[in-house]
Amino acid sequence: MTRFGISTFALGVALFTSPALAGPPSPAAPAAATAAAPTSADADAFVAAAEQQLAAFSIDASRIAWINATYITEDTDALAAKSGAEGTELSVKLALEAAKYQAVAGLSADTVRKLNLLRGGITLPAPTKAGAADELSTIVTRMSSQYGKGKGTLGGKPINGSDIEAAMGTVRDPQQLKEMWISWHDNVGAQMHDDYARTVEISNQGAVELGYKDVGAMWRSGYDMSPQEFAQLTDKLWREVEPLYQSLHTYVRWKLNARYGDAVQPKTGPIRADLLGNMWAQEWGNIYDIVAPKGAGDLGFDVGDLLTEKGYDPVKMVRAGEGFYSSLGFAALPDTFWARSQIVKPADRDVICHASAWDLDSQDDVRIKMCTKVNGDDFVTIHHELGHNYYQRAYKNQPTLYQNGANDGFHEAIGDFVALSITPQYLVQIGLLDAARVPSEDKDIGLLLKQAMDKVAFLPFGLLVDKWRWAVFSGVIKPDGYEAAWNALRLQYQGITPPVERDATRFDPGAKYHVPASVPYTRYFLARLLQFQFYAAACKQAGWTGPLHRCSFYGNKEVGARLNAMLELGQSKPWPEALEAFTGSREISGAAMAAYFAPLKAWLDAQNKGKPAGW
Repeated sequence: MTRFGISTFALGVALFTSPALAGPPSPAAPAAATAAAPTSADADAFVAAAEQQLAAFSIDASRIAWINATYITEDTDALAAKSGAEGTELSVKLALEAAKYQAVAGLSADTVRKLNLLRGGITLPAPTKAGAADELSTIVTRMSSQYGKGKGTLGGKPINGSDIEAAMGTVRDPQQLKEMWISWHDNVGAQMHDDYARTVEISNQGAVELGYKDVGAMWRSGYDMSPQEFAQLTDKLWREVEPLYQSLHTYVRWKLNARYGDAVQPKTGPIRADLLGNMWAQEWGNIYDIVAPKGAGDLGFDVGDLLTEKGYDPVKMVRAGEGFYSSLGFAALPDTFWARSQIVKPADRDVICHASAWDLDSQDDVRIKMCTKVNGDDFVTIHHELGHNYYQRAYKNQPTLYQNGANDGFHEAIGDFVALSITPQYLVQIGLLDAARVPSEDKDIGLLLKQAMDKVAFLPFGLLVDKWRWAVFSGVIKPDGYEAAWNALRLQYQGITPPVERDATRFDPGAKYHVPASVPYTRYFLARLLQFQFYAAACKQAGWTGPLHRCSFYGNKEVGARLNAMLELGQSKPWPEALEAFTGSREISGAAMAAYFAPLKAWLDAQNKGKPAGW
């Protein structure tokens, strides 16, 4: 049951990352082998039985998780915690059993791959001691629900999570921005500190039982390379794109200083986090109006305004997203998608508004869960979430353990690279924008800057969330140093600083959904780079010869066929093979992103001449 949001799995207890979240409590997992020396046939039989169990339990586990995410009560919390505990216990049992077959001679490559997925596919492993799985599941469910119910304040009045996210993008009063930032982080994050520390303690014990140094090492082992090699790969990729980010940071800091003055945003040093149009300063597109270059910055339209002008409601927005995939040759979404998805926020109950895509039966019961608003951001988010759903359907005929992305970055990148094709020309093709209003080439810098404010600005945040967690799981960062280490990494990579001093009683990481929900985050960093590789490959296949950032492959069935060929592989092959199937390359690289933004980088450097860079 893969459940992915704009940035993530939907459920707080994301304990098993294959499409079957967990295994059933019965029948019992098969014994490794009664003989002293298990054979390859024993291993094959174990894997087959394990897949049957995982598939059988996933439907009920998915339904419970869905209800809990869309109807948060004490009762649904209790059901989710119970289901999560049962799933964790069996997943750990299967993982420990799988480890016993690692050294068996004569194993097929397929069986070896599946054994590795069983052993390393648990996001938060509980140790086998009595009560551990129950405690871990209860804690993670509690933290996730606390996040879903969380509120901040604006003007002294309570404001829920969905509305505060929107307000952070539109409010320009620095005092109000500071109030929202502080209230959200204090009300949502701080209360989770001790629960999070206990989660780390329990899950690390489980990881050690499975043969890993800690949970962070387990997470890094899921990329067809060693944990150390994967950490080195992320550092290499960051070095490739860091100069682009620093150029953007310098330019945005200068513009914020011009808007707010030295007392709010100094000309040098880090940027104040609450001024960037996003609660976590992870994407800056909401303040494009502040930084837009004169002349080139006036694009002549706003997607949200276009949607409103054309009478779009949330359902019609989702229909438009479906239309993009249909234009590539993908089958329409099933009727159950429209009957069962949460497209708008219910008025009568608490829900987790964080956008996510769900696959409840590993076949055709795909859904999205959103609190959709009629604006440009949610229009992009819809294209992203549907990418997960079409990926899920493409690999539905794979064995259970292969019903997942080639790696978790792939799953996030599919919808993102489709969303890159939301160009002015695409908007014309679907009737949202009049052809006469398509920006001329002299507006390209504005188009690129608007994209960079989200795509490039996100990169260091996408990297540091797990760098922090890896160090927490390894013990380098202790509980009393959680907050200081978080802010140090935010400064090191993002060049941002909180609007007020934060002491050790705070827990700002908890104010980001993926931390209390225990969703690995490096996938989003990888996805930001992979999407440009996918996009460049699709544009080449479509025969596009103009500027890369103006390419739309909407309506191209050849691109759709080649894309589907990659998606159908699921996780059955090492990710370099899946990458090569669509792009021709076996290596993730920042080169395609750098090429896409090359005109902007040159322009930014010219604007920044004589201004101090870095922080």
